[in-house]
Amino acid sequence: MFSFFRRKSAPVAPPPAENAAPPAVVVQAPAAPPPPRHEPAPAPIALPPSAAAPAPAEVPAPAPSRGSWLSRLRQGLQRTGASIAQVFTGTQIDEALYEELETALLMADAGVGATQYLLDTLKRRVKEARCSDPQAVKALLADVLAELLQPLQGSLTLGEQQPTVIMVAGVNGAGKTTSIGKLTRHLAAQDCKVLLAAADTFRAAAREQLSVWADRNRVEIVSQQGGDPAAVCFDAVSAGRARGCDVVIADTAGRLATQLHLMEELRKIQRSLGRAMEGAPHEVLLVVDGNTGQNALTQVKAFDATLGLTGLVVTKLDGTAKGGVLAAIALWVRERMACGRPAVPVYFIGVGEKLEDLQTFDAREFAQALLA
Repeated sequence: MFSFFRRKSAPVAPPPAENAAPPAVVVQAPAAPPPPRHEPAPAPIALPPSAAAPAPAEVPAPAPSRGSWLSRLRQGLQRTGASIAQVFTGTQIDEALYEELETALLMADAGVGATQYLLDTLKRRVKEARCSDPQAVKALLADVLAELLQPLQGSLTLGEQQPTVIMVAGVNGAGKTTSIGKLTRHLAAQDCKVLLAAADTFRAAAREQLSVWADRNRVEIVSQQGGDPAAVCFDAVSAGRARGCDVVIADTAGRLATQLHLMEELRKIQRSLGRAMEGAPHEVLLVVDGNTGQNALTQVKAFDATLGLTGLVVTKLDGTAKGGVLAAIALWVRERMACGRPAVPVYFIGVGEKLEDLQTFDAREFAQALLA
């Protein structure tokens, strides 16, 4: 499976890999050689044999696994990309083609700004390449879209702090708790010791759902019925430090970005995590529903203004006709980077309910799948 994380090793050597082949991981050599251990059957993750190893290097993943994911991605984006691909079924490259393309991009919720950027860049590339074949123009559009989406591509880094504290936010129904469960499963498969904090204390179903994932993944959970979410997070980070956990993930209550008093509660949770461990939370992730289109961009802006986001998880791209919203988010990220602010990458995208349907985001793969 494709590399899920960029990971720096903890001072203690990780336990042996499980029998099931987990996703490949980027691993950095520890400061001192790990103690000897008995290795099980060969696994697709290779740890560096010496402390003198160079900078992290990606371990190649088996091609069939990623190929299976790309097939699911193409199927998931079919409704979004069908109307765009339809534009290139003719035989002429004229203003009518560009007008149809503009309409298709807007209908896919790419947004006015991103649509104009894509059209202007595409027209210039077509003129420079002297294209006369609509299919060649379609290939150029895939290149332009991949370049626009490039700032959204990034790796989740683990191991720089122990534990790495991840705060997860999102509106109700975005798939936040499910995404945390899938992320926990992949982390556990990489021999990470994970602790979950059930900070959505006012919705019993949220705690129960997270507890199910904790049991399924055999990880610990800190939960308190009706308790203060900030206190639960503080206790979880304290417990994670005492127990030598690699990652602590805090599941917060879903809320609308327009509910200012509830958004302020998120700041309280963030401050509580910082009191429990200096520099925490190290990652602030927002889970957004791909079906919400331009509203997803509104959520990203609002949560970023409140919390200072470090990454995104985009779910439910399967079956939606609004997957073009990633182009709008990419344009927003480019604009903030032009002002000297850091990027907000899309760490993961989801195209289904299965565990393997949550994968890392790759700009070129997404562009090619959208226009397949």
